[in-house]
Amino acid sequence: MFLHVPGSESFASQTPDHDGLRTEIGEKVGLHTVTDEQVAALDPLTYEVIRHRLWSITDDMGSTLRRMSGSHMVTEANDFDFTINDEVGREAQVGLYNTMLVGAIDMAIDWILRNRADNPGIADGDMFLCNDPWVGGGLHQNDVLITQPIFVGDELFGWTAAVCHEPDLGGPNPGSGSTSADDVFGESLPTPPVRVVHGFEIQRDVADVWVRRSRVPHIVGLDLRAKVGANLTGRRRLLDTIEKYGADTVKAVMRRMMDDAEKRLRDKLHAVPDGTWSAEGYQDQAKLGDTGTHRISVTMSKANDHLTFDFTGTDPQTGVINCTFGGLRGAIMMAVLPTLASDIPWSAGGIMRCFDIVSEPGTINNATFPAAISRAPVGPAWLTGTLITQCLSAMLGTAEEPPGPVNAACCGTWEGLSVAGLDERDGAGTPFLYSAMDPMAGGFGAAPDADGVDTGGLLCIPMGRSPDVEMTEYLYPVLSLWRKELPDSGGPGRHRGGVSAGLALTPHGTSAQMRIGFAASGKATSQNPGLSGGYPGSTGYDGVVRGTRLEQLLAAGRLPTELDQLGGDLDPGGCFDVKFIGPGDVVYLQWQGGGGYGDPLLRVPESVAEDVLNGHVTPQAASAIYGVVLDDDGEADLGATAELRERLRAERVGRDRTTRKPESRPETQIGKPLDDNLDRLPDDTIACRHCATALGSAGEPLTVELIEAPPAAAGPHIGTNPELYIDAQVGFRQHVCPGCGVALRSTVGPLSASSVLHAVGAQNAG
Repeated sequence: MFLHVPGSESFASQTPDHDGLRTEIGEKVGLHTVTDEQVAALDPLTYEVIRHRLWSITDDMGSTLRRMSGSHMVTEANDFDFTINDEVGREAQVGLYNTMLVGAIDMAIDWILRNRADNPGIADGDMFLCNDPWVGGGLHQNDVLITQPIFVGDELFGWTAAVCHEPDLGGPNPGSGSTSADDVFGESLPTPPVRVVHGFEIQRDVADVWVRRSRVPHIVGLDLRAKVGANLTGRRRLLDTIEKYGADTVKAVMRRMMDDAEKRLRDKLHAVPDGTWSAEGYQDQAKLGDTGTHRISVTMSKANDHLTFDFTGTDPQTGVINCTFGGLRGAIMMAVLPTLASDIPWSAGGIMRCFDIVSEPGTINNATFPAAISRAPVGPAWLTGTLITQCLSAMLGTAEEPPGPVNAACCGTWEGLSVAGLDERDGAGTPFLYSAMDPMAGGFGAAPDADGVDTGGLLCIPMGRSPDVEMTEYLYPVLSLWRKELPDSGGPGRHRGGVSAGLALTPHGTSAQMRIGFAASGKATSQNPGLSGGYPGSTGYDGVVRGTRLEQLLAAGRLPTELDQLGGDLDPGGCFDVKFIGPGDVVYLQWQGGGGYGDPLLRVPESVAEDVLNGHVTPQAASAIYGVVLDDDGEADLGATAELRERLRAERVGRDRTTRKPESRPETQIGKPLDDNLDRLPDDTIACRHCATALGSAGEPLTVELIEAPPAAAGPHIGTNPELYIDAQVGFRQHVCPGCGVALRSTVGPLSASSVLHAVGAQNAG
């Protein structure tokens, strides 16, 4: 139970009330505004020129940060983002980097205006630093925001903001992520907005207090200056634009950008049938020693041109896997921007007008102070975004011409690995902290018309990059033994999910013991569901191999490429775990692949043969999961494949499919497609698109066959030892058409979860 902390009310998270703020703050700070008539009077050419200028400013801010930062998270992986905001904080332009971060920046600016205008004041040349997720600006304490007001004359014109992930800000563990904290006081402490720059000078006392908390102060200090520099770049270029075109014109463009983004998104929503879609997922383990599962539930309703995300039914906050309301908004933006706004300029201030949030405070994705929140991005925020993507894709799939991409989930979540110790290569034993950013190469989710991109990136970081291995070895005392794509890690389907990868490294250049931290969900239950019967992508798996024969292999000139070549014993890592390693030990990290789309028994056999040839699917999975028989030349034997697939479908429904003719829809009725497998008929009957079997009515549970089997039945890409992590019985569940045996939904999760299947577009996104 969390105790009430006096004064914490002022840090309560909520959707910013921009209109109310303007009235409240207008007497304290002069605000630059424009009229509706000025916005309407913009000519198209001026609008497009200035809009693209603002877009390029965020790119310049990113370039400045990368050039000045000392952190490989920034320089190698692009784990940061930027915004240009109006006078009350609404986001007119966001960068194409970590979209999870942009859902809370306007909250932080709103808080600064309400709580800093009197004392210490807000003036030209000021900048404010914040890493308090209840205030906004990021998802957990390591996300650090620096934002500056920009004045034109005596009026506050707008803001720029820069936020990036810092490698360490104190707390019990290197990297600041806790494995076992009971509340935020057992982690790196959050800092509400503090003025770190005044009169264009960094305040040395504040900067000293800030970097003192870190195990790597030189990097945190460089990043502080890099974000200050990025903001100064944004300020200079924005003021140049204002000088050329006039403050009123630039502000009118910012207003129009947000209004246009809102209108274009609402037009898209108008083009999609109204409906309700639901999805749920589970977090494995809440902290070190926990063996429970923790549910996130979302019901998305679409009415006319507006969305409502209702998280009723989500489990109470617990352990270290909580995120704040700002993290919840970031999770929504992670899904909405690439899925609904892929062809709309990312003026988030307009896009966020198109949805409402219903969420009970005190739950794992809307945690109240002082919950532990250090694992928010890799836990509930990421899963929330995945579930919303699932609902959005199901919604878009009901349209005759979907106005946005339909994708299964990408790579599940971030597979976190931090390594800390002493670097003896310089002879001094300098402390170092390394966080593996290689999981940026996640497997992307499949679509109705395409496979997911193999090791193609993350949905939430469009500009993310996987680091150069040579640079990692240059910066840190580690040797990378391999980093390679993993066969069978992409979720099977009519279109296959993108495969993920694995990494193995060992200490090199140091004799000192190293501390290893693991952080991820999805080692027992899938975080990367497929769509329309597609299977989930791979589960995560990592650990430390001890007692290896690595020294002998390297001395013999042999570089190992597989775990079984190392010898020794693998000590598996928990979802949130800490271990120690020394010379000769090997750390293994395996991240998750993308979900599949459609029944894998419907995949073109030649595509499966090509996957086997390219090493993306093993011959065993080709036969057992895809039902494809390969001849001695590796080509698909179409006759034998057809026979095998017929047998596998018959096994799904538990009978010879020719012995009973299911009730079928009238041939004269033409349905509207709900997904790859289901049609909705004019009388609201839901029927199988493949065999015309009537399955029930819209809004009611469908009459389908339910298969329950061990997780390994989903294929070799799924972990087979969920009991290492949680107590709940985990299984592979498949809902299939009783007529033809086609897979309608395929999941890996707790068998205690609901086994009811509703029609997509009527009730359930599965």
